[in-house]
Amino acid sequence: MRTRVITTTLLCVMLGGAVACQPADDAKSPAVSGPSAAPSPSTPKAPASSKPAKGAKATVPNFVGMGLQSAQDAAQELGFYALTSHDALGRGRVQALDRNWKVCNQSLPAGASTAVTTRLDFGAVKLEEACPAKEAEAPSTAGGKMPDFTGKSVKAARGALDASTSITVTDATADGRMVLMESNWQVCGQTPSPGAALNGQPVEFTAVKFGEDCP
Repeated sequence: MRTRVITTTLLCVMLGGAVACQPADDAKSPAVSGPSAAPSPSTPKAPASSKPAKGAKATVPNFVGMGLQSAQDAAQELGFYALTSHDALGRGRVQALDRNWKVCNQSLPAGASTAVTTRLDFGAVKLEEACPAKEAEAPSTAGGKMPDFTGKSVKAARGALDASTSITVTDATADGRMVLMESNWQVCGQTPSPGAALNGQPVEFTAVKFGEDCP
């Protein structure tokens, strides 16, 4: 037996380890097929939604004076998710960055107990602007008559007219500036004049930027 072990050992040395050599009478160790397949700890369940149940009600706070973003966050904490906002000055500006706007009024009265699925609309102005005492009514072409758009934003005027109306807007000053951001421009003059019948004719506006005086 000793001769066989020595011979086998010499053979392994001569082959330089090219062949895996183990004594024939070694006990075989259990095969290892890779990392342990033990089940991983279960993933913690996500916490239950904090939204109130369907049909739930909440008391509406007074959001007036709050930053628009803060008001929206507070409303959502109470379960109000049907949130909208609009330009309280009637210029039709979009509240692209809510933190730059503040709340002037709200569609749901403070203190009311209301279903949280009710739409809540905030009237807002930019932080440096003063809230209007009362929001002006949007111009309307009801009755087929041309409204008086003087002082209204060009964007609001365009929105009040039929979408098929041909509209031209020019700078009321002699500077010949292009009217690009229509919510930043106010109407100085218009053709047809206020009260004229609307029958599909083209409409012309002259305008200046808000903060400027009409010539």
